[in-house]
Amino acid sequence: MFKPIPVAIGLRYLRAKRRNGFISFISLASILGIALGVTALITTLAVMSGFQREIRDRMLQMAAHATVSGYGEPLTDWPHAVALASQDKRVAGAAPYVETQGLLRSTRNQPAIIRGILPAEEAKVSVLGKKMVDGSIDSLKPGEFNIVLGRELALWLGVNVGDSVVVTTDLQATPMGAMPQFKRFKVTGLFEAGYNEFDKGLAVVHLQDAQRLMRMGDGVTGVRLKLYDMDKAFDVARELALKLPGPYSVSDWTRENANMFRALKMEKTVMAILLSLLIAMGAFNLVSSQVMLVTDKQADIAILRTLGLTPRGVMQVFMVQGTLIGIIGTVLGVIGGVLLTLNLDGILSLIERVLGVQLLPEDVYYITGLPTEMKPDDVATIALVALGMAFIATLYPAWRAARTAPAEALRYE
Repeated sequence: MFKPIPVAIGLRYLRAKRRNGFISFISLASILGIALGVTALITTLAVMSGFQREIRDRMLQMAAHATVSGYGEPLTDWPHAVALASQDKRVAGAAPYVETQGLLRSTRNQPAIIRGILPAEEAKVSVLGKKMVDGSIDSLKPGEFNIVLGRELALWLGVNVGDSVVVTTDLQATPMGAMPQFKRFKVTGLFEAGYNEFDKGLAVVHLQDAQRLMRMGDGVTGVRLKLYDMDKAFDVARELALKLPGPYSVSDWTRENANMFRALKMEKTVMAILLSLLIAMGAFNLVSSQVMLVTDKQADIAILRTLGLTPRGVMQVFMVQGTLIGIIGTVLGVIGGVLLTLNLDGILSLIERVLGVQLLPEDVYYITGLPTEMKPDDVATIALVALGMAFIATLYPAWRAARTAPAEALRYE
């Protein structure tokens, strides 16, 4: 009674039983197509976001949120830099480090990053101590030239705790000219971070041993920072560098791993575009059902026109009906996508038990379940895209209905 006439008629057409059951079937297929497309898109993006979060968290467990390093030369006043960083309430921890590329040799050769740390300070910026699977990080003592390796790196080199590896670093200036530096280290520990870049590409030694190996004196490569809010990493590091005398180089976790995160973002975007085609298929079904409905309702349209309903009103009738179909499909899809995402881990476990297989082996993927992260922004964007496609799908059938000539439609009635 209180609804505009086009809205009231559109709702009546949606609820009424149609003479042609095939039209109702196509309308139902449109709703299901949109719902399934929205469900699949929400779940897929949630899984991809979960994997991105898992990779980021595993990476940042071992890497610094930000670093302040000397520009072209060692950082000699690092105790002052650590003290300044510790005074910042946004900084959770700060520690010096020495880092260089090196070649480790045993039964095989493998390049790796050689990182010098202070074991007592390392817990402030990473969880290396908690990732030890053999030995202890406290075995790194100055002057003993001990080394801790990633588990995959140790397996590749064919060494274990108690064995020795020869570390070769870059060319260093000596009285006899530029020569590579060689030093034998004893393996005193193994760690497993769950991230291949560290497990196969990182070797950790004591800071003083790294300084002697690199002939850096009391200098270090820089200071590593861990923050409470990692998104502010670059700003905090830049402010710290401005407080220190001399030129400094500032970097954060987003810049050091820019290519990887850009690739993950691109992969997520492409996947979203491809899965949007499922929603588009539902919208195409909606076009078909609306065109058939317009054909079926030719007499009704003609009568409405003779009663004074304008072509614009006729167009609104079918736009209301088609849009409502899109809204119903989108709402069902959002509910289905949210429920499926929240229960995906349990569903995966059920499939593994029924089929008797392990879809995500822990020794391959380093995870025990399927990580998911459902972002409200992603869900809202998907819902808006689905509604937009459904609305666009109603335009042509509604326009065709508005062009119906009453005399032609009633000629054979």
